[in-house]
Amino acid sequence: MRRLPTCPPFDSPVTSNTLPDRAFAAFLFDMDGTILDSTAATERVWIRWARRHRLDVASFLPTLHGMRAIETVRRQNLPGVDAQAEAARITAEEIDDVDGVVAIAGVEALLAALPPDRWAVVTSAPRALALRRIAAAGLPPPPLMVTADDVAHGKPAPDCFELAARRLGVSARDCLVFEDAPAGIAAAEAAGASVLVITATHAHPLDTRHPGVVDYAALAPGVDADGRLHLVPIGG
Repeated sequence: MRRLPTCPPFDSPVTSNTLPDRAFAAFLFDMDGTILDSTAATERVWIRWARRHRLDVASFLPTLHGMRAIETVRRQNLPGVDAQAEAARITAEEIDDVDGVVAIAGVEALLAALPPDRWAVVTSAPRALALRRIAAAGLPPPPLMVTADDVAHGKPAPDCFELAARRLGVSARDCLVFEDAPAGIAAAEAAGASVLVITATHAHPLDTRHPGVVDYAALAPGVDADGRLHLVPIGG
């Protein structure tokens, strides 16, 4: 099987060569692992759930990121389990546990510099959990947010990104999606969007054809005369 190129190493400098070389109608941001790091809190809750159902934790954990809770539960094919009820219980536990949730470096400044009608958060989390984590990370509520509650099919289906683009009045193909997880990247690809991979929470390089940066500390948004958005390296 052909091996895809990996994202740049974690310590690679951000230059114009590592960023998309075009402007976009809008930016769409995933939440967990992209604008904030909730890894520790997420895994605490899911480890307890996995142990209750006697799953192998080590093999289970890498599969849960980037997808809606109900789809993660359904994929386990557990006999006699009500996936809807289990997902609701997991979400309640996640809302209660936001210890250690922090913003990805530089994201607050970048979001604050964007026109409010040109970006959205698009997450696999339910709205209540998303708002709780965003607040815990010290970030303001986004002007537009598409959550697990808004779509029938979560990532890797393209529905969430297509919906966010429609609500912004643009085409998904004219959007740049900021993502960290394979399911979200696949959803963005299926929507026809461009992708920038955020690697701040990655323990290992991700095989992907898309450009990647660690965080937003060396990035700034540019706004063209016609309102289109692009990224520029700070100092570049």
